[in-house]
Amino acid sequence: MILVIDFGSQVTHLISRRIEDLGVKTKIILPEDAIAEIALVKPQGIILSGGPDSVYAKKAPTIDPSIFALDIPILGICYGMMLISHL
Repeated sequence: MILVIDFGSQVTHLISRRIEDLGVKTKIILPEDAIAEIALVKPQGIILSGGPDSVYAKKAPTIDPSIFALDIPILGICYGMMLISHL
């Protein structure tokens, strides 16, 4: 199972679908549900999807930084990569 954390990208569902085409189950979730969902499904990996915001905006979506201490591979795409670098 790969969790795809959606920060508002137009291609989140496409990313998920392509991973499922490879035979891997995915679940798309919102950033505020991430920690609880990770504990529940114990994913093999996490993708932080993109979004239209800047990590420097005042109300930019974010994620609990404790996600990086869970020893789960994380891939950031667009906004997700910027958020990883920012945090």
